[in-house]
Amino acid sequence: MKMNTLERWHHILETADIEGLGDLLSDDAVFHSPVMHTPQVGRALVTQYLGAAFQLFSKYPFKYVREIVSGNEAVLEFEVEMDGLYVNGIDMITWNEKGEITDFKVMLRPLKGIHLIQEKMLVQLKAS
Repeated sequence: MKMNTLERWHHILETADIEGLGDLLSDDAVFHSPVMHTPQVGRALVTQYLGAAFQLFSKYPFKYVREIVSGNEAVLEFEVEMDGLYVNGIDMITWNEKGEITDFKVMLRPLKGIHLIQEKMLVQLKAS
């Protein structure tokens, strides 16, 4: 049965359902981080990184402000304020015919925001 990928994504984000996140990813999912030099490959690793991001962003007023969908791809623009700094970014998501996410890419701006998130993500990943 094909799942509604974006509907599930939003539900997982709202409920911080890390187990549900693993179920949404394909075995060979790839995560492209704005702060890592190499893609992170495989369900377990992508779940770890996205799970840490969920935990981090849940502490701040994170919201999606725009969603563009074409076929099995979507671009979701988000905003978050962290420590007085406005950060804007996009999640680029691709999924397969079963609705499983195969590729997830995050882009951020401004540069200060990238550095701030990198610092906070390192702390979050060490804690998880």
